Amino acid sequence: MSQRIVLASSSPRRTELLRATGLGFEVIHPSSNETVSDGEAPEEFVLRVSLEKACSVSSALGDGAAIVIGADTIVVVDGEILGKPGDTEEASSMLRKLSGKEHRVYTAFSVVRAKNELLHSESVCTAVRVKPLAASEIEGYIKTGEPMDKAGAYAIQGAGSFIVSGIEGSYSNVVGLPVEELLEALKKLEIV
Repeated sequence: MSQRIVLASSSPRRTELLRATGLGFEVIHPSSNETVSDGEAPEEFVLRVSLEKACSVSSALGDGAAIVIGADTIVVVDGEILGKPGDTEEASSMLRKLSGKEHRVYTAFSVVRAKNELLHSESVCTAVRVKPLAASEIEGYIKTGEPMDKAGAYAIQGAGSFIVSGIEGSYSNVVGLPVEELLEALKKLEIV
């Protein structure tokens, strides 16, 4: 049962999470359109982007036996989708929006093989509560540089853990990959 497994990701956090499972895989950077379409719900958006990432790599490989996993993560607060901030001003705005509130983190993953055959696609949602943040805390955290490549402008597994007052659901989902759900799907598909 040793199939070639490819993680279609540019995220070092996803790579670390999957590597910790002991699963053998390689990483190839995908391409995708991470622009939200009008009327697109958060869950639809992450499912679409995760599938686009997996298919972009699957198409480029030309390896009919390869299993490709794509994933995407977003943060949603007050109905607004927060992706990665484009600059420090946007990061500050995102953190102010999250301050003192509960938000949802959606991560979707899609598993495809040759000719972009979809084997499994799933979205996982985790509720995260953020403590009220002082302007000085937001400014200090942004100066670390950590928020800049993270959905919602924080890293629960890093220095940003100080902003979180609680979570309900999968911790690894908030980091960027719902490992338990992914492994369960791969087992059902008899990939692992």
